[in-house]
Amino acid sequence: QVQLVESGGGSVQAGGSLRLSCAASGSTYSTNCMGWFRQAPGKEPEGVAIVYTGGSTYYADAVKGRFTISQGNAKNTVTLQMDSLEPEDTAMYYCAAHGVLYECYTKETYEYNYRGQGTQVTVSS
Repeated sequence: QVQLVESGGGSVQAGGSLRLSCAASGSTYSTNCMGWFRQAPGKEPEGVAIVYTGGSTYYADAVKGRFTISQGNAKNTVTLQMDSLEPEDTAMYYCAAHGVLYECYTKETYEYNYRGQGTQVTVSS
């Protein structure tokens, strides 16, 4: 089992920045990818970014060029640096992790086996 705890959410004006962190504990050696997804009220969840074993990354088109995902050396932390935030980025952000490598590429982040409780990000115009 893997436990994930997010931190770093908050409120910011459009154009500002926030940095989200996710601390993983438990059987972190079994994970092959970690990432973030978000869900706004009344909307479907949306994958945001993924970092895979080996360091390669994926970004949704909506955040490409504005968000940066990175992982600690011990695979027990993942951060999401969010710059040039827009009101459309307002959502609950969840950290997620998954163990089966090929499923890291075929499943959506919100379908991963493990997820945290989420942290709220609010961007005002």
